[in-house]
Amino acid sequence: MSLTNIKLPGFVIADLYRNSLIQPEEGALPQQETAKTKTVTPPPMEGDGGEPAEPVAIAQPIQQTEPVVYKTLGNNKQQISVVVNCPNDVYVPEADLQFLTKMLGACKLNMADVAIVNYASAPVAIDRLKTQLQPKFLLLFGVEPGDIQLPISFPPFKEQPYAGTTYLFTPPLSQLNQETEEAKLLKRKLWDCLKRMFF
Repeated sequence: MSLTNIKLPGFVIADLYRNSLIQPEEGALPQQETAKTKTVTPPPMEGDGGEPAEPVAIAQPIQQTEPVVYKTLGNNKQQISVVVNCPNDVYVPEADLQFLTKMLGACKLNMADVAIVNYASAPVAIDRLKTQLQPKFLLLFGVEPGDIQLPISFPPFKEQPYAGTTYLFTPPLSQLNQETEEAKLLKRKLWDCLKRMFF
């Protein structure tokens, strides 16, 4: 007999697992759902005529997943979500935050009106974000639509209404917050989009 095919008698299995096996009484109702039960029928035992042992219920703990709550910066008064990707910061670097604040100010908005979420701190899923923040507008800086599990794709600097929210995807704030000619061109495109969204 090989070691991979050892068959133990039912009383030995019951003794080994006496603290984790439950045999329900007939007609008994479960008192409280603290665990899911799974009925397992052991294979026929050697030397007992090939009859299978009684089925035994094994308790399995119920796995409850806690809903993800995203840490946000801002009060979200106007239901404007801003998703950034800044791996080295809790929310966003100070210089980029100042740039974002100026940009919001030009739209007659401030930090109380928005909620900033850092994708690098906790990957964002659009369904959970919508449940928590209920955004009317969602600005993605350096985070592509597919990264947040949006079922649609759209190019940068193109406002995209979808399912009650208007989305805008742009390069990262750090790329926009430069004094190069390329960055100035990107800022102009961003400003044109923001004017169409908020004015």
